[in-house]
Amino acid sequence: MARPVDPFIGRDLLNGQFQILQKIGSGGMGSVYKALQPEMNRMVAVKILHPKLAGRSDLVSRFRREARAMSHLTHPNTVKVFLYGELDDGSLYIVMEYLDGKNLNQTVRGEGPMPVERALPLLIQSAGALDEAHGKGIVHRDMKPENIFVTRVPLGSNAIHPVWTHEDKAEIAKVLDFGLAKVTEREMRPGSLILTQEGMVFGTPEFMSPEQAQGKPLDPKSDVYSLAVILYEVLTGKLPFEAKNAMEYIQLHVQSPPIPLATRVPDKTFPPLLWPVIARALNKEPKDRFASSAEFGAALMAVLEGRTQLPPLQVAAPPPPPKPQVIISAPGGRASHATHDTAPPSAASLAGPRPVTNLKMLVGIAAAFLLLGIGLALAYLQLR
Repeated sequence: MARPVDPFIGRDLLNGQFQILQKIGSGGMGSVYKALQPEMNRMVAVKILHPKLAGRSDLVSRFRREARAMSHLTHPNTVKVFLYGELDDGSLYIVMEYLDGKNLNQTVRGEGPMPVERALPLLIQSAGALDEAHGKGIVHRDMKPENIFVTRVPLGSNAIHPVWTHEDKAEIAKVLDFGLAKVTEREMRPGSLILTQEGMVFGTPEFMSPEQAQGKPLDPKSDVYSLAVILYEVLTGKLPFEAKNAMEYIQLHVQSPPIPLATRVPDKTFPPLLWPVIARALNKEPKDRFASSAEFGAALMAVLEGRTQLPPLQVAAPPPPPKPQVIISAPGGRASHATHDTAPPSAASLAGPRPVTNLKMLVGIAAAFLLLGIGLALAYLQLR
């Protein structure tokens, strides 16, 4: 029996702006197509949510959240979003840069574990991409090898460093799929919707941080943990825990120490600083990990350069985590352009929400003064 013809292949979108050529990927939420943008003389990737899922408000919200989160980002190791919105038939779409290559999972499964000199540049680049997202109040929440795409470009065609080179080409990582991204309060817009609440668990169990597995509030250190699990698998072909199912992985992330690299693959030799760096990023307590993805990337760079000691680490306490909600903006039109020419954030926006503890302290002080006033009034009446 012949497969049904994909209704989008051969179709022109947005009055001929994009011509769908072929399907290059599909998943539970939608499909990704290679398309031509004639006016710009370039190929693009168009991600379209399955029309049959348009009635699922949760999936529609996730799709819009991915588009919005990625449209904020300009880092060279984050896939670029050019346009997003809604087609006439109600289908949601995201137009992104077209990438030629494979994701990190496909690469390791096809070629085997990577040597240190190839793996570390890809993870350092990914850490840089996440650091930009974290600086804009965005936590990815679903970092895994499938969400790091590996592509190759001619040497000298970009300023990304470090890179692993092969046959006159540089290997570049691109972070994908911000569909579970947590956008903090400083990214809220009028009419925003609260999508999830504390206690709800989303993500991929094999790469989930302990706090994510427990449904706790997340900050950028959760993504640092997930990056460390990814690096561990890329180097060994195995995960840092022995588990038979998703629930066991979740329990081990929360309760058990990771298996050291030397124990996991005793036939391999790694730089002496590598395991201490990975082990620190895999700490159960976020406060015991690297303070940021940039700091984790700097530590990996120290390993790559053959150092035996870590560079100076941040000593300032990180800001308090935002309230445990995921925010997305309500749809504001049928198409939105991903523009990066925005005004710099104000000092107030960089400060984020005020800690709740300050409000509690003020309420407590006010209550104390009120009780004191009542006591003085009663004493005065008794004296009369």
